[in-house]
Amino acid sequence: MHIRRNPRHVGRKLPVRKARTARTVGALLAVAALLTSACSAGASTNAATSAADVALSALPRSTPAALTPYYGQKARWHSCGDPGFECATLKVPLDYDKPADGDVRLAVSRTKATGPGKRLGSLFVNPGGPGGSAIGYLQAYAGIGYPAGVRARYDMVAVDPRGVARSEPVKCLDGRAMDTYAQTDITPDDPHETTELVDAYKKFAEGCGAHSAKLLRHVSTVETARDMDIVRAALGDAKLNYVGASYGTFLGATYAGLFPGRSGRLVLDGAMDPSLPASRLNLDQTTGFETAFQSFAKDCAQQPDCPLGTKTTTTAQAGQNLKTFFAKLDAHPIPTGDADRRSLGEALATTGVIAAMYDESSWAQLREALGSAMKEKDGAGLLVLADSYYARGADGRYSNLMSANAAVNCLDLPPAYDSPEEVEEAVPTFEKASPVFGEGLAWASLNCAYWPVGPTGEPHRIEAEGAAPIVVVGTTRDPATPYRWARALAAQLSSARLLTYEGDGHTAYGRGSTCIDSAIDAYLLRGTPPVDGKRCF
Repeated sequence: MHIRRNPRHVGRKLPVRKARTARTVGALLAVAALLTSACSAGASTNAATSAADVALSALPRSTPAALTPYYGQKARWHSCGDPGFECATLKVPLDYDKPADGDVRLAVSRTKATGPGKRLGSLFVNPGGPGGSAIGYLQAYAGIGYPAGVRARYDMVAVDPRGVARSEPVKCLDGRAMDTYAQTDITPDDPHETTELVDAYKKFAEGCGAHSAKLLRHVSTVETARDMDIVRAALGDAKLNYVGASYGTFLGATYAGLFPGRSGRLVLDGAMDPSLPASRLNLDQTTGFETAFQSFAKDCAQQPDCPLGTKTTTTAQAGQNLKTFFAKLDAHPIPTGDADRRSLGEALATTGVIAAMYDESSWAQLREALGSAMKEKDGAGLLVLADSYYARGADGRYSNLMSANAAVNCLDLPPAYDSPEEVEEAVPTFEKASPVFGEGLAWASLNCAYWPVGPTGEPHRIEAEGAAPIVVVGTTRDPATPYRWARALAAQLSSARLLTYEGDGHTAYGRGSTCIDSAIDAYLLRGTPPVDGKRCF
């Protein structure tokens, strides 16, 4: 399941409510695996049909003797980051089937409950990705931006998942190589360009295999969910309370499926459907980005600085105008003024536009960036958006977001497609779903085909029989986690309550809806879940 919802603003303090949780679709190339966002799975018909018969099984209630030392750990806290935050390191087994084969060191951070009121325990947060740093999210947003009432009653806790950020990060390519990767043409026009794209995927995969060979086999969502249970025990909590966004909903649902009796108050915001194969997930997400673009195009046409048309321009015409612009960039990239002399071609421009689809508050920035690129041949604004998506710093260094994203996605489920020929057959369907983004997102679905280790997961339902009420949140025009996924997950989970936000953007909690926020706060603070089917506008 792989959706990216990593706080775009990690590393910067946000004064107000939402740092944007995770993202989805991978910035095309690197993000390719992302597309499999949510629970990706294989593209085969057998995988698609068998998912209805496969459900995640709960683990035994008793702790295996071999895992007792891990469950017996106590966190040793020390100050870290900004004032008020503490950090610790805990050990988990690299391989749960062979605990004697070595450990993975997990980074954990918390900020303690501020009071007043009785402490309710720990509240784990995860921004998604996969690959987003939960610690970065906690310290940049959740630990200071969540509702005061929630922070008063809970110790806010984050764990960087295995392979991510501070928890033994997966490594694939260095900055220069990532720059080349991100600029690879993702709409090949001939066999030569197709070969170049395939070679880019292979080089990325080979880099991961060379630098993280041992860990690469053990970064699945199931293993990360089991890690969270060890951290829960180390913190002394009888049950896990959790807010997960985007891919974080798959992680949270997986925890509930494995440990239903230890699941406390779980909020799954921007939910994903674990029962779908990767090809369907990618196609659904492509439709989601087209829906988001249409909303943007309608709004853009009403603005005096819209570069895609005027008030009489239809969304279809605006999309064609953008597609024509992408085609021009494919033939003739434009300058950006970048210190590393990167130009703006079709790949980076498309990534920049997709990055702005996650949040309607980015639309004005996108209009300005598109205007500069289309009218003045200045690609700086779109490059900034693309870099934010790829988590590329001004120094040319990338976080390990993209590396971890692909590593988790390609392990959790079989690839959407196994060859360029399969992608070529699928392109028309993707283009029907999104005339603007369809071709590129179809080709972005290919990268797991060349992964150095085979997948360990498959499409499956998660029922979590016996779990306490779980709040599943869906946004009707969410580009990265289509609303249908929230409905599907809510239908699978035995104790789910579906909460719907009628609106734009990725995820709903903390985005300005008093209705959504009050419903979730009531659940977290009083244990009162919203009525199933509640809708907020």
